[in-house]
Amino acid sequence: MENKHPLLLDIEKGESKSLEFKVQLPTSKEWVKSIISFANSAGGKLVIGVSDNRTLIGLQHFDLFELMDKISSTMHELVAPTLLPNIYIENINGVELLVIEVQRGALLPYYLKSKGKELGCYQRIGATNRLVSQAQVIELERQRNHISFDSLINYEVDLSTLDLTPLQQRFAAHGKPLTPEKLLSLKLVKNDNNMLYPTHGLLILLGFYEHVEIKCSRFKGTTMSIFLDKKEYTGDLFQQIENAELFIKNHLHLRAEVLGLQRTDTFEIPFPAIREALLNAVMHRDYSNFGRDIKIGIYDDIVNIVSPGGLPNGLTMLDALKGRSEIRNTVIARVFKELDLVEQWGSGIQRIKEYCTKANIGLPVFSESGDFTDWEFPRKIQSSNEVSVASDGINDGINDGINDGINDGINDGINDGINDGINDGINHSSVVPKNIQPLLTCIKHSPSLSTKVFAKQLNVGTATVERHIKWLKDHKVIKRIGSNKDGYWQVLNNEK
Repeated sequence: MENKHPLLLDIEKGESKSLEFKVQLPTSKEWVKSIISFANSAGGKLVIGVSDNRTLIGLQHFDLFELMDKISSTMHELVAPTLLPNIYIENINGVELLVIEVQRGALLPYYLKSKGKELGCYQRIGATNRLVSQAQVIELERQRNHISFDSLINYEVDLSTLDLTPLQQRFAAHGKPLTPEKLLSLKLVKNDNNMLYPTHGLLILLGFYEHVEIKCSRFKGTTMSIFLDKKEYTGDLFQQIENAELFIKNHLHLRAEVLGLQRTDTFEIPFPAIREALLNAVMHRDYSNFGRDIKIGIYDDIVNIVSPGGLPNGLTMLDALKGRSEIRNTVIARVFKELDLVEQWGSGIQRIKEYCTKANIGLPVFSESGDFTDWEFPRKIQSSNEVSVASDGINDGINDGINDGINDGINDGINDGINDGINDGINHSSVVPKNIQPLLTCIKHSPSLSTKVFAKQLNVGTATVERHIKWLKDHKVIKRIGSNKDGYWQVLNNEK
């Protein structure tokens, strides 16, 4: 089978972050914006002699060498700083195409001389050229100087007013005291004129900024039309991650496997894969944009994790999939590495796919959509051995409970009816209900914690925890050892 020309394969895929094509060189010089966009992003090629429907037209009626000289002089005339693209001819199946190829520039940002940085600077977002904002111009200048946003000082925040306890506790748990020297070495604080100031990295880790949050939603069906559950997590970054993990776990199906006398419950999607994707989203998101946040959407068919900010520092999707790593937030990345949240740079995507392959489920899709990165984990159709237990009983109970509740009174009746109906429905099953599984997991890990602490960890009310504990006790899944004040919960062998 004949091998296709690499450029032809790219053309057949269509225009992208790194490829644009035109039938001929426009007289309006709009094409210069594409070259600037490529140089300010991940580099790319402008191919002349290709129609919009990807047909090779060629440039047989043009003097190609004269055209190449014209392109060079136009670039010198219109673009600053000086940008020297590689201009060459490609012959594909007898059709001559002119290619203007530019690498990511070293003197960012590039812009139109006539409009200046503020109005003449462009970046490549997807297959389009987008005029960048003043904040993005500043970010490009930081990239040129290899300075990350999270390493910059915030002079407006008094370091003495910050509660460093969440960070100190995390380091102490790893046997690493967070001393003043450690704060400086990790660039969480910086010294300026004998005064210590927090960096953006420290403030992000503490959840100081409003946009540092994770929004989690469970939708009905496969669209965003109807919310079934919705949470917004703020606070320190580590607690946000843990809360988001619990939210996802609470809405995933459990699959039961019995080997001999041992029963093992596993999530429908390997949770290490989801956790890796979540950490990736938190560590590499664009925190310099104060108007966006991380969003997690759980649908019937996928789990979706969306992080603001495209691939960092000129990284292409092909580079990322090959394992190349570019760190957008060096301070946060360094702290994550220090706390063993990251194993090694550039291995995350491969590990995620390995987890899913080992679990024999569909591979997740990692993509860049506009100025966002996106993970999509396909969900399996729920089978009979998954712990979405007593679903028939729950549904029947809900329906009966709602009807009885409406007859007794709209407000209190519906709430009581739903709760009683759910409990009655669940009680028809001997398997731990899916909505109680997160509490049981917490009890296994920390059996001596109080009801209030469990409620805080699960982000639910204490009444809900008490009701779920009662279910576990009634079904002989757990029992109390010792007093309410000094005792602990023991998980029995009756758990199913």
